[in-house]
Amino acid sequence: MIKIELTMTKEEYPKVYLYRRVVQAKLFIDSNYADKIDVDNISDEAYFSKFHFIRLFKSIYGKTPHQYLKSVRIEKAQHLLKKGLSVTEVCSSVGFDSLSSFSGLFKRMIGESPSAYSKNYRKTFSEIRKRPLAFIPSCYASQHGWTENSNFEEVVE
Repeated sequence: MIKIELTMTKEEYPKVYLYRRVVQAKLFIDSNYADKIDVDNISDEAYFSKFHFIRLFKSIYGKTPHQYLKSVRIEKAQHLLKKGLSVTEVCSSVGFDSLSSFSGLFKRMIGESPSAYSKNYRKTFSEIRKRPLAFIPSCYASQHGWTENSNFEEVVE
C-alpha cells in the first residue's frame, strides 16, 4: 500500500480553508436560488464580511455572487420553460417577485423573452420529432448509413 502524505505550509492552509468557505457559499446559492437570498445571506453562510466575500467569490468564479445567483436563476428558468410551465409560474419558482424584472433579465441574458423562448423551444422540439434526421449533421448520418435507403424518418413518427 502506498502512503501519501499531504503537507501544507502555513501559507497554503488558510487559502484552502478560504476556498472551501467560498465553495460552501456557492453550494448555498445552488440549493437556495428560489428563496429570498441576497449577498448578505450568502456571505454570512461563508462567514465572511460582505465586501471581502464579494472580492473572493469574484476572484474564484469570475463573477460576483449576485451575478452568479442571477445566472443560476435564469438557467433554472430555461429548464422550467422547456418543461412547459407558464412564465408566471417560472418567475415565482426561481425566486423573482416581479414578472417584469424577471422577463427583462431573461431577455438581457438569453436574447429573447421567456415566452418567446418557450414558444421557440416547443416549435423546435416539434420539428425534431417530425424530422429528426434534419437535425443530425449530414456527414454523421451519411457515415452511419442513415441517408441511403433509410426508413429512419418513418420509424420515428
